[in-house]
Amino acid sequence: MKPWQVLESKQLINERWLQLHEQRVRLANGHEIERFHVIHGPDWASVLCVTNDSEVVLVRQYRHGVSSPSLELPAGVIEPHETPEEGARRELLEETGYESDDWVSIHSVSTEPARHSTRAHFFCARGARRTRPAAPEASEVLEQVAVPLSDLKRLALDGSIFHGVHIGAILAAFARGLV
Repeated sequence: MKPWQVLESKQLINERWLQLHEQRVRLANGHEIERFHVIHGPDWASVLCVTNDSEVVLVRQYRHGVSSPSLELPAGVIEPHETPEEGARRELLEETGYESDDWVSIHSVSTEPARHSTRAHFFCARGARRTRPAAPEASEVLEQVAVPLSDLKRLALDGSIFHGVHIGAILAAFARGLV
């Protein structure tokens, strides 16, 4: 398929975590869309952390977009100087105090391909051990939640974990035999 042709583009928002562009585009069939919005944000990394005791270390935090606490995999923005795995390792240590020597990529995905440019990179850290207390950023109020690995798939399917791309990563890890 041919990409859309951008006829005009203007930036509406330019903030640290969010850039919003309004574009006039022409589709391959010639149809034009006068006002199409593209959202840019930083890529981020997330970790399915499994301890030596076969527990999964999750975090619960308030998510303002849905006005609710969310049970999730530890995750955060990849800094400009980091690879996705380096960002995942740093975020896991900051948010949970856990480290691992056994890392494997689960997959990298587009978080919402219709309008967002952001990609999320998921890793599995196996044999994880706590090496220090968690030290989240001031903007993060986190509660650590350890669950048996045997319960993780159920939590991903019964609505306890509702972050869509996290669910996808969890199910992909099971399907690939990583956990």
